[in-house]
Amino acid sequence: MPYTVSGMRYSRLFTKTLTQIPKSVKSPSYRLLMQAGFLRPMSQGLFTMTPLGMLVMRNIKRIIHQEMQALGGQEVMAPVVNPRDLWIQSGRDALIEDDMVRFRDRSGRELVLAPTHEEAMVELVRQGLRSYRDLPVFLYQFQTKFRDEERSRCGTVRAREFVMKDAYSFHRTFADLNNFFPRVFAAYHRIFERCQVPVVPAQAGVGYMGGDRSYEFLMPSRCGDDYLVRCTQCDYAANEDVAVGVKDHIHEPPRAMETVELSGESSVNSSARTLGIPRGRVLKAMLFRSGEALVMAVVRGDHEVSEEKLASVAGRPIHGQATTEQLTAHELKGPWLSPLSVPETARANMIVVIDDGAADSSNFLSGTNQPGVVARNVNFGRDFGADMVSDIISVPEGAGCVHCANGTLERVRVMELGNIFRLGDFYTRAMNLQVREEGGRSVYPQMGSYGIGLGRLLAAIVDANRDDRGIIWPMEVAPFQVFLMSIGKSLSVRAMVDRIYEQLGHGVLLDDRHESISHKLKDADLLGIPLRVVVTRESVENGVLELALRNQASTYRVQEHELVDTIQSIVKEQQQYV
Repeated sequence: MPYTVSGMRYSRLFTKTLTQIPKSVKSPSYRLLMQAGFLRPMSQGLFTMTPLGMLVMRNIKRIIHQEMQALGGQEVMAPVVNPRDLWIQSGRDALIEDDMVRFRDRSGRELVLAPTHEEAMVELVRQGLRSYRDLPVFLYQFQTKFRDEERSRCGTVRAREFVMKDAYSFHRTFADLNNFFPRVFAAYHRIFERCQVPVVPAQAGVGYMGGDRSYEFLMPSRCGDDYLVRCTQCDYAANEDVAVGVKDHIHEPPRAMETVELSGESSVNSSARTLGIPRGRVLKAMLFRSGEALVMAVVRGDHEVSEEKLASVAGRPIHGQATTEQLTAHELKGPWLSPLSVPETARANMIVVIDDGAADSSNFLSGTNQPGVVARNVNFGRDFGADMVSDIISVPEGAGCVHCANGTLERVRVMELGNIFRLGDFYTRAMNLQVREEGGRSVYPQMGSYGIGLGRLLAAIVDANRDDRGIIWPMEVAPFQVFLMSIGKSLSVRAMVDRIYEQLGHGVLLDDRHESISHKLKDADLLGIPLRVVVTRESVENGVLELALRNQASTYRVQEHELVDTIQSIVKEQQQYV
């Protein structure tokens, strides 16, 4: 059953509905959660959950608890503050820049506010494992994370502080991890089904998490900050960072390269417009930071670089584009950046990667690293080289699907609700977590990591279950099952309302305010409680009550003595899992 309090009178509820919401609030889910009184903003990206919000969050946690424990999960809680040494051991301290807050305590020890807890869990398992017989281990927690987001948006969708369910599995062999992975995948499907959130599972990049395989659970949403690429004909779906598609190539006999001086132009792109050359015939070079080194990505002008693919191909983390200062220090001119004539001082500390679509095409317009000078008919292999040739672009809209004959790829804006990572021995090896097997041989346990953002899931539930009047909570996550109200001020009506309130017991919000009928009905719709029971003068006279379901337009007339059984039957019917 959903978590509920014994019952609540609306007059005593800490937060009430709001009539005015700031115009800056554009997200429908954020607007409804704030207006109905489920959360309140404190600062940019920081929110307080109200008593109503906490009831919903407890129900979301209850669903996740059940699914994690069905997999043999054991609940733990690691500290929010971690020693920085753990992150240095794993190598991730160098991968995460401003998103992770670093600080010192009064003794000078270096600490971090953990944006995720892989390192902490490896340390916990190190202290708990006694032999290989203790494996597998599956631990999960509900814990606060902090990420110093540059742009928080859409309420709890991209907050700076948030609660996450994160789980970690440790296995003796890769085969054991590989067999466990689809079981978590199926459990995630059940969690989102029970919350009535439509998700699309998709391949994804591993980013700074490491490992070799990951999947995301994505919901189409205007508030999403990511894009799903999916085929119109087959089941192929992937995050845009790793999606692949059919590329069109420009095959022509190579022509002789020639330089053109255009002193009045400000960049390679403006030169192309002047010369009447389309973007697809321009060679675009972009420089990225990777620790102390630089990575130059070379793609067609009508394509965009996928930093996830670039990092995978280059075998090193990508920390965003190089700064103007870094370009200047290496005698490179940003608007005229090119793989042609790269100064030796810069090339010595640079990896050059060209997209295979550009490498397999001919006669591009390119910069020359000299302001006002471009080169025509530039060809890879003859006029410049690269350290690597691979697919490093984000698939453009309308590209052909590589998995079926007739499909094309479309991009859909999505919100990421959960992810699962097959990490292998990425962390256990880096942090030297070993177990000894029968023959005395030491091995590094194989590890998986599995996360769900509770704030995002809360917003997604509202996004997927609402109408123009307010929220429509699914039965399993609703703060209350019944909204009880009366029409009429007579003592007999009030007495009957109080009697029904006691009969129903748990999960009832009694609207005992001295407000108009229209105001109460409007708030009932806004709050989104699944069932509404109305007591009227007719109810007193003949014992008939009005019962309405928030997700249906029709109402029902129920005898008082049948009300409890009727409600219990509806609650059970609307819950997929009991």
